[in-house]
Amino acid sequence: MFFRHEKQHVPTFEERLGGLSQRGLTATREPGGRATITRKECGAQVQDLGDGKVGVGKAGVLVGGEIATLVHGGYQMFLRAPSGKEVPALATHLKALHAFDEDLRAGLGLTSLYNQALGTTFDSHLYDRVEDRDQGPQPHAWEK
Repeated sequence: MFFRHEKQHVPTFEERLGGLSQRGLTATREPGGRATITRKECGAQVQDLGDGKVGVGKAGVLVGGEIATLVHGGYQMFLRAPSGKEVPALATHLKALHAFDEDLRAGLGLTSLYNQALGTTFDSHLYDRVEDRDQGPQPHAWEK
């Protein structure tokens, strides 16, 4: 009767990737239900999680064919590639990365969170420049 609710269509991984070209994004499929999404100098890894869910890796700037993510050094932002190569992040990189991330999330049909919509978020903060700070418990100064 009039209480019947229509079942919502949950788009598949392929349908989500197909809608990205309208936003100028290019999807390169990889084995294992993964894809690399790129546009100009930006890129991100996405993965099919099943049941219409998509996992989005950290978006970054392409540096030497690798996706370099942002690291905040306290005094400057850097782009760090998985191979360890670092380059300074320029304002043009940050603007392009922010626009890419917004278009990627909108194209995949994902929600955009408030803190991500304000600007670029970081996985790594290296403010104090202390060696091996993030490597786990450190010995006290008198134990060295």
